[in-house]
Amino acid sequence: MRRYIFILAILFIFSTALSASAFTGEGCGGECTDCHSLNKKEAGKLLKADQYKAEILKIEQSPVKGLWAIELLQQGKTVKLYMDYGKKHLVSNIIRLADLGKEKPPVRRKINFNKIPLDDALLMGSADARHKVIVFDDPDCPYCAKLHVEIKKILAKRDDIAFYIKLFPLPMHPEAYDKSKVILCGKAKGGGKGISLLEDVFAGKDIGKPKCKTGRTIDNNIALAKELGISATPTLILPDGTVYPGYAGADLLIGIILKAGKK
Repeated sequence: MRRYIFILAILFIFSTALSASAFTGEGCGGECTDCHSLNKKEAGKLLKADQYKAEILKIEQSPVKGLWAIELLQQGKTVKLYMDYGKKHLVSNIIRLADLGKEKPPVRRKINFNKIPLDDALLMGSADARHKVIVFDDPDCPYCAKLHVEIKKILAKRDDIAFYIKLFPLPMHPEAYDKSKVILCGKAKGGGKGISLLEDVFAGKDIGKPKCKTGRTIDNNIALAKELGISATPTLILPDGTVYPGYAGADLLIGIILKAGKK
């Protein structure tokens, strides 16, 4: 009797194994794209492409598993970003470990500093300062606001550096154009009213609508930036004409400015 029960148990286990091996369901374990997907419409929504006037060109698997490589077009330039499969984070660049130590420093282009008119600029610091820096600024640019804080730190340490703020509202910030005009109206009143209004905007305060005529000043700044190949804010023009895009801390900027001033 026991032998009969044992044989039945063996047959049951064997039949169960056969049925289990015959069943093959879908699951993760092969290609990453078997379980994860991202199309242009979804990527455009996640990246707020309409708000930033960007067009999604291509989406593909990045060299690093777990990241999508997204190629987009913004203001005539092709940009590549990387998004995680969880669709919660963006990565701007991927560096292969094999390439560490082989990077070449970026070659920064130069323009003729003296060809940029400064009469319409907001002055921070002394007009007699030895080292002059031009800053293309957008009132609604968060990195411009951060740079403004660093500029004030620099001026507290150095009286030989001055900053000339050229108001350059970007198309992606529709309210920045009128805000720039209001700030220019403040500048026309003399003193530091223009700078004060710019700081109010950076602080999130409402500065109202333009109440004076500013002519084509803002339009001329926009045209000049296009002519100089400047499309982002903040962008600094150093004393030797070197174009330095983006935000940086006070101490780093002091070293860069003084080095450019020697040239």
